Amino acid sequence: MKLSKILSGVAITAAVSFAASASWAADILKFAHVYEVSHPLHTAALAAAEQIESATDGRVKVEVFPASALGKEDAINEGLSLGTVDIIYTGAGFAGTSYGPISITDFPFTLRDLDHWKLYRDSDLFKELAQGYKDATGGNKIVAISYYGSRHVTANKPILTPEDMQGLKIRVPNAPAYVLFPKALGANPTPMAFSEVYLGLQQGVVDAQENPLTTIQAKKFYEVQSNINLTGHINNSILTVTTSSVLERLSEEDRSAVVTALIETAETAGDEIEQAEKDLVAWFEEKNITVNTVDREPFIAAVKPALTAGDLPFSPELYGRLQALTGSN
Repeated sequence: MKLSKILSGVAITAAVSFAASASWAADILKFAHVYEVSHPLHTAALAAAEQIESATDGRVKVEVFPASALGKEDAINEGLSLGTVDIIYTGAGFAGTSYGPISITDFPFTLRDLDHWKLYRDSDLFKELAQGYKDATGGNKIVAISYYGSRHVTANKPILTPEDMQGLKIRVPNAPAYVLFPKALGANPTPMAFSEVYLGLQQGVVDAQENPLTTIQAKKFYEVQSNINLTGHINNSILTVTTSSVLERLSEEDRSAVVTALIETAETAGDEIEQAEKDLVAWFEEKNITVNTVDREPFIAAVKPALTAGDLPFSPELYGRLQALTGSN
């Protein structure tokens, strides 16, 4: 046999072998978030990864990067556009930097309570805002929404009235929705990366912070703050976001498996957070942390003028539609 035929046969065999191996190569998606490994959202991300790999017979695999391993929240949002991450958890307030109206529910007292949050989750209003976000970001798709919890102020003193907020140096996320609450009450809002908050509290760089009970537990803020004050000023949403390009490159079957897993696990995380909120007050009190019940009405009254001033990233009409959501809708 001529050498040329032998080499040709080898080349064909190698090409077929390469094509076969390429066809079996898994599509690996990077899933990034800023939450600790003990948080229900991280548990949900791991469950989604497992469910996706199983449902796609290994054609799609998900690598989960918790605790800001791939960057702080603004960085992972940017990473979606850059293609350095494929799926993220992000707060509605951070999503609002790309499309302002989606941040409306992260502004203080725009949602009355958990029941109001659920009405919003299931509403046409949320669907409209999710589409607006997709259009504004060139295809970033909100595939799921999770209840993240009701945010409360922690400090080394009771916060029972708006006057108790005066001059308080309080860490907030670096998004407009979170700055409004302390500013309206005369406090000093201090944006700080999530990963730096514990040390900032410990060293006295800030006096206080605000987060849901589950986050206060997971980040161990109770170790450096003596009082949890149940202000309930924001009912937070966490959005699960991916890019259209990621979904479009998958087969219809695999795309459906990915979206289904993300929706189901996001819902589970929200349910776990809802239950944890019911249990954690007693848990904190067992740790000798003072948990203060707060009359929210004076706080609501102090903040409301800022919500209706007309200079926020959502219109008064949108605010009115959100307030009008009731169980009869």
